[in-house]
Amino acid sequence: MARDLSAAQKFYGAVLGWDFGPARLGEGFSVAFSDGVPVAGIGVLPPTLTIPVVWTPYFAVDDADITAARIRERSGTVAVGPLSFGTGRAALASDRDGAVFGIWQGEVIPDWGMGGEAAPAWLELRTRNAFDAAIFYGEVLEWACGQTGCCEVAYVEEDQRILLRHAGRTVARLHGGTLSEAPDPHLRPRWHVHFRVPDLDVAVKAATGLGGSTVTVPGSGPSPHEVTLRDPEGALFGIAGPTGSAPA
Repeated sequence: MARDLSAAQKFYGAVLGWDFGPARLGEGFSVAFSDGVPVAGIGVLPPTLTIPVVWTPYFAVDDADITAARIRERSGTVAVGPLSFGTGRAALASDRDGAVFGIWQGEVIPDWGMGGEAAPAWLELRTRNAFDAAIFYGEVLEWACGQTGCCEVAYVEEDQRILLRHAGRTVARLHGGTLSEAPDPHLRPRWHVHFRVPDLDVAVKAATGLGGSTVTVPGSGPSPHEVTLRDPEGALFGIAGPTGSAPA
């Protein structure tokens, strides 16, 4: 969600090589395409809302009402919805530590998902306790449910990470240790999205040339081929070079 749609399209088009087209979700919303494949959506925030510009992951669910009830039952918060939105129903929620995410019931755009060659590379949850978060999301979104197509959850002992895998590919990482009361809201529990780029240096130069800034530099993150950027309106996102496209 951005405040200036045309400026956001110009920025992400230059940094990530995206093209943009209209969506069936109404005016003020566009779909980003990478080599013809839909990979993300950018919508306009109403001017009356003073919430920050952010990237928000949406998880596909079979029934938004049932999932919303699960969120509330487990002390999460459903801030908006579920409500009808374009071709489906959506809700905006937060987990027990305040990390914001969305749920989506309805038609899923083909290939608009995690881990594909053109899609976002992976999601990262920075939270207070990775184990507690894995239990929360596992129960709410039915991770590790044993059904066909269900995501697998794995524990990496050396750095206490929880990995979410789908079809053998890591699509999300859960990290603990983030403080809910951190003075910087960007350091509080939150979901962080990473996108692939063919050339890390070129993408960073494009971002800074259009008013963005680097938050981390190559070699300072979990992988030497990852960089965290801030767009001109303040939204954080990660980029990963070709050799960093699959997190361990």
